[in-house]
Amino acid sequence: MQAEIGTTDFWMNAGEVKHSQRALDTEACSAGAQAVIPEGGRDLPVALRIKVEGSEMTEIETIVVRPGDYTASFAVDSDPAAIIAISDDIGWHDEVPEAERATREELTSWIDKYFRAFPSGVCNVTGACKRLENGGGNFSCRTGASCSAGDPGSNGTFIPRVILADEVRGIAIGLTMFDFMTDGHLDMHMIKMSGGEVHAVHAILRDTNGVSGWE
Repeated sequence: MQAEIGTTDFWMNAGEVKHSQRALDTEACSAGAQAVIPEGGRDLPVALRIKVEGSEMTEIETIVVRPGDYTASFAVDSDPAAIIAISDDIGWHDEVPEAERATREELTSWIDKYFRAFPSGVCNVTGACKRLENGGGNFSCRTGASCSAGDPGSNGTFIPRVILADEVRGIAIGLTMFDFMTDGHLDMHMIKMSGGEVHAVHAILRDTNGVSGWE
C-alpha cells in the first residue's frame, strides 16, 4: 500500500523503538533494518528499507507484522522479545575484523543463492547459526535445508528484488516475494557473516498474496 509518510495507522500509533539491527550499504545509497516497535501496548516485528538519491529519500519500504499477518501452514508465532534477546550474542552492530570480512560480492552472492536455490541454497552456516522468523522459531539454520554446489541459475525458486550489503558489519539483506507452498509473503532476510560463515539468519515476513507493491 502506498501512503504519505506518517499517515498509516502503524506510524500514527507507534511508540519508541525498542530495538533495531541495521545495515548501511554505501554503494547502493540504501539502509535496511529489522526492528521491534510497539503499536499501542503490543510489540511488533518491523522491517524497513530506505533508498537515497541526490541526498533525498526516494524509496521507503515498511513491513509491519501484527498477529495474524503471517498465516502460512508452516508459520510460527511472532516473538519480538526473542529478536532483542539474541541480538547481543550475534553482535549485529559489531564491526567485523578486516581479516574476517566478507567482500560485497560474497555477501550479496550468499543472499542471491539462498533465495534462488531455496531450500538447497543454505550454505556456509555455522553449527550454532539460528534462524528466526518474525522472532519466532529459533530454528537451526540447517533445518530443512541443504547446500548445492555451484552458483544458482538466472531463475530459481525466489528472485531477489533488492539486495543490500554492509561489508564493515558483515550484514547482507535481501527482499523477495517468498511464495514457497503459499500465495506469497513479502519477505526481508538479514544475515550476519564473518570468517566465511553465516552466524545468524533473521526473516521478517507477512502475507501479501504475492504482491509487493514495488512491481
